[in-house]
Amino acid sequence: MSATREPASLEALADALIAGDRAALARAITLVESKRADHRAQARDLLQILLPRTGQAMRVGVTGVPGVGKSTTIDMLGSNLTAAGHKVAVLAVDPSSSRTGGSILGDKTRMQQLAVDRNAFIRPSPSSGTLGGVASRTRETMLLCEAAGFDVILVETVGIGQSETAVADMTDFFLVLMLPGAGDELQGIKKGVLELADMIAVNKADGDGANRARAAAAEYRAALHILAPASPNWSPPVVMISGLANQGLKEMWEKIVEHRTRFMATGEFTARRRAQDVKWMWAMIEDRLMGRLRDDRTLRARLPEIEQAVADGTLTATAAAEDVLTHAGLA
Repeated sequence: MSATREPASLEALADALIAGDRAALARAITLVESKRADHRAQARDLLQILLPRTGQAMRVGVTGVPGVGKSTTIDMLGSNLTAAGHKVAVLAVDPSSSRTGGSILGDKTRMQQLAVDRNAFIRPSPSSGTLGGVASRTRETMLLCEAAGFDVILVETVGIGQSETAVADMTDFFLVLMLPGAGDELQGIKKGVLELADMIAVNKADGDGANRARAAAAEYRAALHILAPASPNWSPPVVMISGLANQGLKEMWEKIVEHRTRFMATGEFTARRRAQDVKWMWAMIEDRLMGRLRDDRTLRARLPEIEQAVADGTLTATAAAEDVLTHAGLA
């Protein structure tokens, strides 16, 4: 095999990534997303090398129901930020194709400005069936992007299921995009999403939608007043924006910066990051344990029989779980 085709050492890969080599960043992300045991070990060592260069970026989670305009808003917001001198990484967590397991939303095609911006990096990641639709390696990818010099990380969620909770647990600020015309839509909003929100932005507030957006914003403010703020240092604001027309995005970003400044001053920022790291540790433990169960050939052979027994009612779910865990040496 020629020297050009031999895999680079982790140190060389780390150096190239730190130097801003986009191909090196892509290779590193592919490494951390791999399910191979040897790749997992290499990814762990690579992250350890890069750890001192991580943690400085602004991590912002963005969610909203399909059709609310997440990608359009991120595309415009990200372009504003790169124009202001920031380097922006977008980690877009897509629903996985049930047939191929790959991303099916095609975020790069929906973020046309950022896709060609040299100061931006877009990485669609299939959820691959992980809890809440959040890619299992999104946290590691975020660290790699930080080490590569990206100072703003935008994590776009699927906007369905429990992905909101998972993304809120890995970001510093959680932005929830809403559509104008609260009314019936407000009734369908999960209380948990409002409790997670650091800010609500009513999108599509331009043109004919302006009046409906103002009415919706008032409804959302009233809803938020019912809830006790998650932090004594921050009351989630409600703003009106238009991602398509680039209206209100500057003011929205100023609120995000204000939140970071306030939390840094009180020490809550550091405390939140530390708590997230502990949750990350447990998420990794659960992931590895599930991987160990999935990789056990003997257990895989027995699982259909166990599942059928539970489905038939001849074996309780409790007894079945105990059987599986005992076999894996985890009981």
